Amino acid sequence: MQKTLVWDLPTRLFHWLIVASLLAQYATVEWLENKVQWHFYIGYFTLFLIVFRLIWGVVGTQHAKFSNFVTGPKKVFSYVKTLFNRQSEPAIGHNPLGGWFVIVMLVLLAIQAISGLFMTDDIFLDGPYRQLASEETLDLMNTLHHLAFDALLYVIALHIGAVIFYSVYKKQKLVPAMVHGSKDSVKESKTAGIANSRLLRALIVALIAAAFVYVAIEVYPPEPQVNEFYY
Repeated sequence: MQKTLVWDLPTRLFHWLIVASLLAQYATVEWLENKVQWHFYIGYFTLFLIVFRLIWGVVGTQHAKFSNFVTGPKKVFSYVKTLFNRQSEPAIGHNPLGGWFVIVMLVLLAIQAISGLFMTDDIFLDGPYRQLASEETLDLMNTLHHLAFDALLYVIALHIGAVIFYSVYKKQKLVPAMVHGSKDSVKESKTAGIANSRLLRALIVALIAAAFVYVAIEVYPPEPQVNEFYY
C-alpha cells in the first residue's frame, strides 16, 4: 500500500464549503430569525461554488475532471456487481456509482441556487430576477426551490450512508481522504495520483466564477421598480 494524492485542495475546499453553505442556508431560514438576507448572500456564494466546480470539472486535476469519473451504464453496472465484495479494489478517485452521485448533487444544487434568484421573503427582499418572471414562472421556481431541497436531503442521507458503508463494511476511509487529499492505493501506476493541486489555475477559475456570479447578480438584473409616491 502507498499514499497517493488524489483530491486537490480546490476540490476538497469545494466539498466542505458546500456542506457549510447548506447548513448555513438551512439555519438562516429555520433556526435564526431575521436572517433571510444572509440566506440570499449564502445562496449567491453557493452559486459561485457550483460555477467553480463546473469549470474545475473540465480544467482541473485528473480526478476532479468529469471525464475521469462520469462513465457509461456498463461500467456502473459492472461496479455495482462488486459493491458487496469486501476484497474489491478501492477506486482511486470517484467510483463509477459515486461519480453519478456527484452529478446528481450538482444538478440539485444548481436548481436550488438558480431558482433562489426568483424567491422573495414576501416582505422586503426579492431575488434579482423575480420581477423579470411571470407568475407561472415564479410558481415553478418556488416549487423547484423546495423540491430540490427535499431531494438534496435524501441524496445527502444516501451519501452519508454510503460513507458509513464503505468505512465499516469495506474498510475504505473516505472522509479522511477528503480532508488531507490522499488515499491508500495498491496501484503502482505513476498516473494514479496527482502531482499538485494546481492552485494558480484554481485561482483563475475562482476569479472567472466570481465574475460570472457578480455579473449575473449585480449587473444584468434590472433595478427594482419603486413606486414614485413611496419614499
